[in-house]
Amino acid sequence: MAIENQIEQLIIESVVKELAKRGLMNNEDNLTISQEKLIQEKASKDEVCCIDEEPINIPDIDGVWVPDPVNLEAIKAMKATTPARIGLYRAGARPKTNAMLRFLADHAQAMDAVFMDVSDEFLAKEKLFAVNSFAKDKEEFLKRPELGRKLSEEAIQTIKEKCHRDVQVQIIAVDGLSSSAIEANIPEVLPVLLQGLTAAGIKIGTPFFIRNGRVGIQDHVGKLLKAEVVVSLIGERPGLVTANSMSAYIIYKPNENTLEADRTVFSNIHSGGTPPAEAGAHLVDVIKKILVAKASGVKFTQQ
Repeated sequence: MAIENQIEQLIIESVVKELAKRGLMNNEDNLTISQEKLIQEKASKDEVCCIDEEPINIPDIDGVWVPDPVNLEAIKAMKATTPARIGLYRAGARPKTNAMLRFLADHAQAMDAVFMDVSDEFLAKEKLFAVNSFAKDKEEFLKRPELGRKLSEEAIQTIKEKCHRDVQVQIIAVDGLSSSAIEANIPEVLPVLLQGLTAAGIKIGTPFFIRNGRVGIQDHVGKLLKAEVVVSLIGERPGLVTANSMSAYIIYKPNENTLEADRTVFSNIHSGGTPPAEAGAHLVDVIKKILVAKASGVKFTQQ
């Protein structure tokens, strides 16, 4: 029963936290009241649940749980090459409790990456001013992707006031579908990128951050500032393996006829993929080549 209570507590906390993020709760007092209400409803069904339990330890799923496997070493070898959930076996037709707890925890982390915003404190520390896409909030951003590809009128005015035009490279950070990826990777990627391009004598615009933005918003930025190259550092769609993965999209002179095939993409930037600092150095080399080739995407690779 204690394990079942742990699972239910984790679900309750995840639901209440999500409601608070969406503005359906005003403060911590409301969150506590809601938790108690849900727990009281549970107790009314003659099941024991205690809110004062110790914090849940997220289970480790690195081991092989299959009983008496035919080839244990083969399973270990597979697990060593992938973070996929293999070799965890089952309890009847269901996942084992620890596997289920880990699934719920990873799923909650992925949801946080999508729904949470990059903090103002982080942006101030990284010296990035922020603007918004045409999507007025996170809900509209998720339901109407096309609005995330355009800058708001206020954003256009702010960018005109704070950014130089006709630069060789304009760098933007975009939350995309993972604010966690921005906070996890920008502190290492951006300095390497700026230092490398500056050392190469390349004229760089003022980097800034876009909330509720999609990949295509770099086209709007490029046309607005007449930048030769626009580099978007954007959060990737989170999964159960990581919520911190970031991609870099590079476009050469975007215009009304720009296609997705015109973008050069470097993905899987995170501590478990390509390390952020290494990715920054690689991007510097790619950008220099794109400036020489005067093309990006498929046109760039065909040269």
